[in-house]
Amino acid sequence: MHVSVIGNPGDAVVVTVRGDLDLDSATVLGTTLDRVLDQPAPRVVVDVSGIAFCDSTGLGSFVLGHHRARAAGGWLRVAAPSAWLLALLETVGLTPQVEIYPTVADALATDRDL
Repeated sequence: MHVSVIGNPGDAVVVTVRGDLDLDSATVLGTTLDRVLDQPAPRVVVDVSGIAFCDSTGLGSFVLGHHRARAAGGWLRVAAPSAWLLALLETVGLTPQVEIYPTVADALATDRDL
């Protein structure tokens, strides 16, 4: 798995994930999210368009990141899931909690701060 971060202080950060997000690799995403969420009112978009596989550990990374961002007065949004990943997020009941957007641009452009 590969994780990259693009952003500027005071602006939304885009975390891009590529590859398999599972028990063996979720710590990489978790560590990255810890770093970008360690600021006042963090605004983070996780680009999941490159995820080939995701297990419950990977899904847990989104939930933990979402809760941590909200607790700090910010948000975490998931963007560009494939059809199978969106179906997985819906099946496990994450879509009511974590905001899902069809594209990174949509996630960055919205004015809603939930």
